[in-house]
Amino acid sequence: MTVWDRPEPSARPVPLDRERIVAAAVALADEGGLEAVSLRKVAARLNAGPMRLYGYIATKEDLFDLMVDEVQAEILPEELPGDWREAQRVLALRTRRTVLRHEWLADLLGGRPTLGPNGLAVTEAKLAALDGLADIDTVVRAVDTVSAYVIGALRREIASLRAERATGMSKDDWRRASGPHVTKMLATGRFPALSRFVHDATDVDAETSFVTGLDWILDAVAARLT
Repeated sequence: MTVWDRPEPSARPVPLDRERIVAAAVALADEGGLEAVSLRKVAARLNAGPMRLYGYIATKEDLFDLMVDEVQAEILPEELPGDWREAQRVLALRTRRTVLRHEWLADLLGGRPTLGPNGLAVTEAKLAALDGLADIDTVVRAVDTVSAYVIGALRREIASLRAERATGMSKDDWRRASGPHVTKMLATGRFPALSRFVHDATDVDAETSFVTGLDWILDAVAARLT
């Protein structure tokens, strides 16, 4: 039985419900990451005893599922474009914005799908945008391919942001600090392709990189659909 199928107990003596519990957990995660979330800490934030929460949430994994489903509501727009490509693009870009607001989400995406109403609605939107354009197996592979790119790109972007905060060094600071070592290694002549990348490639920001990669993935999906 999933957490969504289990009935909630009556709210006593402190008024509680899953909505308040999940909102508190999301706030804790936004402030300090998933390591800042525990049933004890959520209970303290709600001025309730930790044992009270077990009537609503059986495990931390249940809580994480509810948190993911809660913020997935931010991914869905009021209306999606009718064009399949634009619909997938909108969903991917909104997923990125949601992850940047809730960085911990990057750690939980890509595992088992959440079965809450918002998670199911996001999956429905992705599939529905392609429904009828190809057989269902092709549609599923297309959605999986786009999702794999989005999740991988966002995890890399969040990892980079965390590294900057952990070291106190921006990307430019890190490049200056590592420059002498990189220059020495490239001078050996063992890395000609990497040398061309370092000296000739155009540096782009994270959003441009994400959008460019997304468009390439959608080009590949379009080729399969036709």
